[in-house]
Amino acid sequence: MLELESRIVEMLKTVFDPEIPVNVYDLGLIYRIEDMTGEGDIEIDMTLTAPNCPAADFIADDVKEKVESVDGVKSLKVNIVYEPEWNREMMSEEAQLELGML
Repeated sequence: MLELESRIVEMLKTVFDPEIPVNVYDLGLIYRIEDMTGEGDIEIDMTLTAPNCPAADFIADDVKEKVESVDGVKSLKVNIVYEPEWNREMMSEEAQLELGML
């Protein structure tokens, strides 16, 4: 799973919130990546920077499309969750630097 998870993470780094020039992984929006069966049936828990994010459907669809293209992923379920609530401390240092927060 570690190899598959690292390929999924690399793909998630190509998904961007259209309002923020940082990928969803470095923004800290991805909470969990799990192979539910050990056979490539992936489940991802992710959040949004705000519960009423206007790009929610676009981002979730982009995650689904891109992760499903990863070799070894048979299926993907994306869960949008709001607990714990996202905050800027969840961002990577690279993301904070990109957004001028460091």
